Amino acid sequence: MAITRVEKDTLGEVEVPAEAYWGAQTQRAVGNFPISGHKPAFGYIWAGAAIKRAAAAVHRDLGRLPAEHAAAIIRAAGEVMEGTLTEQFVVDVYQAGAGTSHNMNLNEVIANRALEILGRNRGAYQIIHPNDHVNMAQSTNDVIPTSLRLYFLRDSLPLLSALAQLAQGFRNKATEFAQILKSGRTHLQDATPVRLGQEFGAYAEALTRARANIVMAREALLEIGLGGSATGTGLNTHPEYRSRVTAALTEITGFPLKQTNDYFWAMQSLGPLLDFSAALRNLALELSRIMNDLRLLASGPTTGLNEITLPPVQPGSSIMPGKVNPVMAEMLNMVCFSVIGFHESVAWAAAAGQLELNVMMPLVAYAVGEQLKVLTGGVAAFAARSLAGITANTASTQYFLEKTLGLATALNPIIGYEKAAEVARESHRTGRSITAVVLEKGYLTADQLKNILDPARLTEPGIPGL
Repeated sequence: MAITRVEKDTLGEVEVPAEAYWGAQTQRAVGNFPISGHKPAFGYIWAGAAIKRAAAAVHRDLGRLPAEHAAAIIRAAGEVMEGTLTEQFVVDVYQAGAGTSHNMNLNEVIANRALEILGRNRGAYQIIHPNDHVNMAQSTNDVIPTSLRLYFLRDSLPLLSALAQLAQGFRNKATEFAQILKSGRTHLQDATPVRLGQEFGAYAEALTRARANIVMAREALLEIGLGGSATGTGLNTHPEYRSRVTAALTEITGFPLKQTNDYFWAMQSLGPLLDFSAALRNLALELSRIMNDLRLLASGPTTGLNEITLPPVQPGSSIMPGKVNPVMAEMLNMVCFSVIGFHESVAWAAAAGQLELNVMMPLVAYAVGEQLKVLTGGVAAFAARSLAGITANTASTQYFLEKTLGLATALNPIIGYEKAAEVARESHRTGRSITAVVLEKGYLTADQLKNILDPARLTEPGIPGL
């Protein structure tokens, strides 16, 4: 029994594994690009198969494909979308520019599976051809940009769900910590009192807004240029193809897609993809900032701020007994750094387009796919393994609250900025409290100070003492 079969493309004959559904062009790409070992993500494969399925249905209805052949292509593409042929997508993510190898991997797998459905041998392309039938009225030029949009629309849904849960988790903590007063800090120096709940509420708001930015960037991905074929001209497409295939793809994917108003722009520019990556990058920057805050607030436990405790999930040192580290926050920091780096790759790829096409789309597929994957996993893991278990250390918050020089700010409207600054300097120099220094100098009475320096009142709008 032969372990290979012979297929041919425009460059000649190629030996392909006998059991493979892919064909000659895919096999050439496997040999040409043994780069990273990373294969296309399922979402990317799913998106391409959805396009092939939609195109076959439209061409059947337009009379350009025999119904039997269209049915076989539709069924084969559906199987790819269901994940039953995922192992057949074997081209490295670093491959020929524009994604031609990935597109041909799709065309060949679907063609050969369709032939099998019809009871024909793989490679019998005179019946169903990868280019002539599966790729009918299509080009890598329009298939890959559309695939990227569908891929990111699909795979961002779990991230949006995880982000909503994370933001709600911070809101829950904001409620739990609403009455815990503590020293605020700006420039990492003493500032006016705040509530621990206000800090956590701000984290929830930051994540809510970052999520809204992603949602807005997703909206631009709904505009597709499928039907632009080569360079945006629409060459070799039926006059009704563009509108029909957009409608078919909407029905198949569930996304409310719309035709672009400029198919040439849709081939040239990766702007909407860049904006989407930037929204993910901006989320990563916010998340990283929040993780840094949590690590700082949890520092110690005896030599740091120790105002909160992060749940201990594993031992923190191979040599120091009893040490526990903020590992979940550290993990999410590293995820964020990775996302920021991938965005830099996307930015350079978006800038590298030339004339009628940007050929760097395979890199964008990989980079944004990784952004989505690690953010979704990282956010979900932090929410599950850390956030819900964060506790407040009220002894530490009260200790710093009583000592903060930020209390002097409340004296400004009563004794003036200069006298208040003098009090703060004296308190810091001597180690005595703000209250003690003010009383010693005779600026205010004890009853006045009790009213003015009530920490709870200092966390809300108003002028203490007036």
